[in-house]
Amino acid sequence: MLVAGVDEVGRGSLAGPVTAAAVILNSKIRIVGLKDSKSLSFKKRESLDKQIKQHSVCWNIVSISPKTIDSINILQATLLAMEKAVLGLKLIPDRAIFDGLYKPDISIDSLALVKGDEKCRSIMAASIIAKVARDRFMISIDKKFKKYGFRKHKGYPTKLHINTLKLHGPCDEHRKSFRPVSKMVSIKK
Repeated sequence: MLVAGVDEVGRGSLAGPVTAAAVILNSKIRIVGLKDSKSLSFKKRESLDKQIKQHSVCWNIVSISPKTIDSINILQATLLAMEKAVLGLKLIPDRAIFDGLYKPDISIDSLALVKGDEKCRSIMAASIIAKVARDRFMISIDKKFKKYGFRKHKGYPTKLHINTLKLHGPCDEHRKSFRPVSKMVSIKK
């Protein structure tokens, strides 16, 4: 039975995409060190990202832009990313297990599992590759939007990021519908 684990990252960020990944692990190859991506160091995530991609049956990563997040809301954008991640796998899984309370409405047998990133190895793997992909994207846009410090905070609402928003207002990568950003949009008008 092929089971895909699905998780997302970037939901609470003020900038950048929400990114979801789906992973079908190879039951014959055990990847040591899988955990929720938030509990791993940058270096460990990078190492596991390579192993997951090399040894999984298949995997897929999908990002949904800030513009789309603003137009359909973060929950719908997250569900869309998760749906596309699963449906974009090279092999259709027999079942998909989604981290959290919600799951997209898909024709594949599926389950939403609260704290799935602590209980299900394929969700842990999805969490890791999604986090690595999104972090790489945020580091890449740091060159274009240097004054925002995306390389450091990856778009999350840190003190540095909030202060930068107050000073410069939002850029194209900010989610204008999120309260801290929308406050800055109204102030800068």
